[in-house]
Amino acid sequence: MYCGDNLIKRLNKKFKSAFQTSTKSSIIVYFILRILVILCMIREIMLEDYQNVLLCILSLVLFLLPAFIEKTFKVDLPSTLEIIILIFIFSAEILGEINNFYGTFKNFDSILHTLNEFLCASVGFSLIYLLNENIESFKLSPLFVSLVAFCFSMTIGIAWEFFEYGMDTVFSLDMQKDTYVERINTVEFDSTKSNKVVSFKDIDHTILYDSNNNEMLYMEGHLDIGLKDIMQDLIVNFIGALIYSTFGYIYISNKEKDKVVKKFLIKKFTH
Repeated sequence: MYCGDNLIKRLNKKFKSAFQTSTKSSIIVYFILRILVILCMIREIMLEDYQNVLLCILSLVLFLLPAFIEKTFKVDLPSTLEIIILIFIFSAEILGEINNFYGTFKNFDSILHTLNEFLCASVGFSLIYLLNENIESFKLSPLFVSLVAFCFSMTIGIAWEFFEYGMDTVFSLDMQKDTYVERINTVEFDSTKSNKVVSFKDIDHTILYDSNNNEMLYMEGHLDIGLKDIMQDLIVNFIGALIYSTFGYIYISNKEKDKVVKKFLIKKFTH
């Protein structure tokens, strides 16, 4: 009994230490999502889909990321930012990958990319803002701080596209989702080899053959291998980064009165 009490006290102490800056709302969201992931993991174990089990375990580890960042870097994440990060992880891994929301809902991937770049811009803005506010010799204009936040967010978005391409190439995955198109413009089929664009319009279907001339696949239209998905992702990345950077500029210009940015601004831990 004594050992059990000691164990409970130690776990309680570790819990308070990990979530010392978290609000009640973010802790509630954390536990609700954690329970849902555990239930999902039990289901995947019963289905013997161990790849999805690993995704569930990864999600549980990523849920600890906000608390890890706060404790390691001595910063305070606003509850709004913390909750959105948790929901984003759950949506991307559990809903998107395991429950195939990417395939079921047409704009699900675009929504997550926009949200992700909004979050990345808030992190980039917070980093440069903390430097700007706490170092006397480091004073930047509101426009420059917002520009750095925008560039930081776009860089993260591009790095993610590199990651998707690498995973698809090395491990034969399909993270860069393909899209059916009905028109192709290319110089590849220019018989004169003079760099003239040849257009194929109103493509009805495409048939794939193997090296022995056996039909492998009949498909409607033509399959664009990832390019359209990449460009759509980068466009929504741009939109998400631009929105937050604009809010950030307004926040600094109006002497920190903008309420939207305050809910996403990382601060130094002062408790």
